[in-house]
Amino acid sequence: MPVQKELKEKLQKLALKYETPDFTLSDPSQFLRFYPLSQKTEVECAAFIASMLSFGNRNQFIPKIQKILQYAADFSPSSQTPLSTWLLAGTPNFPRGPQKFYRFYSFDDLRIFFNEISTILYNHNSLGDYFKSIYEGKDFPSLQSPKDFSATPSSGDTPQRPDTVLSESLEVCPPHSSKNSTEVCPLHLDKIISQTFPKSTIVPKGKNSANKRIHMFLRWMVRQNSPVDLGIWSWYPQSQLIIPLDVHVMQESIKLGLLPEKSKASYKTALELTNQLSEIFPGDPCRGDYALFGYGVDKS
Repeated sequence: MPVQKELKEKLQKLALKYETPDFTLSDPSQFLRFYPLSQKTEVECAAFIASMLSFGNRNQFIPKIQKILQYAADFSPSSQTPLSTWLLAGTPNFPRGPQKFYRFYSFDDLRIFFNEISTILYNHNSLGDYFKSIYEGKDFPSLQSPKDFSATPSSGDTPQRPDTVLSESLEVCPPHSSKNSTEVCPLHLDKIISQTFPKSTIVPKGKNSANKRIHMFLRWMVRQNSPVDLGIWSWYPQSQLIIPLDVHVMQESIKLGLLPEKSKASYKTALELTNQLSEIFPGDPCRGDYALFGYGVDKS
């Protein structure tokens, strides 16, 4: 269904209003610039960890993200330790155990997550380099686990090779392509990321999941010319990004008629909304995230 002109203009104005540097003040995107942009590996790791913990109450999860980055900084008493160095060292000063770190994720859950990140860093220069190699090569490279963690991982904590756990096809059609398109469907980056972390319960998985946190991370990494998003992954087209289906985004989309009233938070719904936003923001559908999210937060 074509989007009405009045609604297009309204959302374009809202995007202009909310996509500003001030957006980061109370948003998890503040962690995108925790490290200098020249330190690409650190920026990617901080952003990925921040995005995976960005659910629930901001006043609760933002301090938890800050705490993780402080664990890394405190690893070396003489100077602040880079996040990647801390991860590759096995996060030795991060507690172990089943006690909850945030919501339903325990300290052990976080350690598994950290160890799978460290496996990628051990074999590649950065997360982005690894994901790019899969996206362009359409295969999961073999990974070797780090040989010498400074702390022995607990049971079930050993990093795994993602190429051994592919349980579903990664061939998915681009969200905005024509039904009659004859082009070969590329690997969509959210599926690549999801299956790169087979043991990490913190990373969203499943064919029907809206994968909101992964899509938010991708928006951060891919979108160009933004005062918020970094756009450091120029190798992936921003036109293929999928909207992070936040509760505010979902509610406002239904109220504005962009989604049917009884829509559920699913991958299919995220694609449906992204297609609508592609008509409003050609080549940059995730700009609509600012319009819908900002508008929803202001009204709440």
